[in-house]
Amino acid sequence: MGLLDTILGRTKPVRANLDALFALPSAAVTLESGTGLVPSGHAGVCWKPPAGRSVTDVQQEIAELLQLDDTAPAGATPSGATPADAAPADAAPADAAPADAAPADTAPADTAPADAAPAGGAAGTDAAGARATGSGGALAPARASGSLAGQLTLAEDSFGYRWLLLDDPSLEDLVSRVHLVNATLTDNGWGPQLLCSVFGFVPGPSAEQGARPLYVVYLYKRGTFYPFAPDGKEHRDSELELHVRAVFGADLPLEQDLSRWFPLWDLPVA
Repeated sequence: MGLLDTILGRTKPVRANLDALFALPSAAVTLESGTGLVPSGHAGVCWKPPAGRSVTDVQQEIAELLQLDDTAPAGATPSGATPADAAPADAAPADAAPADAAPADTAPADTAPADAAPAGGAAGTDAAGARATGSGGALAPARASGSLAGQLTLAEDSFGYRWLLLDDPSLEDLVSRVHLVNATLTDNGWGPQLLCSVFGFVPGPSAEQGARPLYVVYLYKRGTFYPFAPDGKEHRDSELELHVRAVFGADLPLEQDLSRWFPLWDLPVA
């Protein structure tokens, strides 16, 4: 940062610590032993489209950077990918932002203290939303065959945020691919548009009866994780989230500010 930036009070954004993502596979072993939850094989990278750019231009640029099929129209499934039930492209409310995207003055009103349960409930404008995968229903882990590996789908949620959805039955490979997507977009100037990455976890064979699926969210701009456990329409299982935080312990760099554990209602990650 130069002298002029110091005088004017300008600061450069801190580069995200994407290597924190590689702590997830080992932490997943701890999670399985403590809760019986296993990776679903599905993940998503959430980003906000830059202002003043057409959907077609943005999608084509993303497709070229990630070597996707850029011939598909907006909202369509790229070649070789599974369809995504993306919601209509509604404009995002001014105070709606998923994960770490919301500025300080748009955070949910009921922010929790550091030792309290994360805020939940009805504020659907706190985060992105898409198809209803967060209803608490059973989700199946990815198949071990190669049919899911390598797929990447473009989707848009009901707030106008975009998702790159990835599938791979190997968590190590899935994390590597999510890291590659984030790093590629960052290196090409898309860092300010990246919001979070989400990984799905579902009850495995050793899970207790009635165990719920949950998501592990990586906040791009903070380099930290938090658990998100939706258990109904715009309702979250805060008790499970805090239990998962305790299970992870020091295995994962967790977000200590619970007011940043933003709910991602109906996110399009299985």
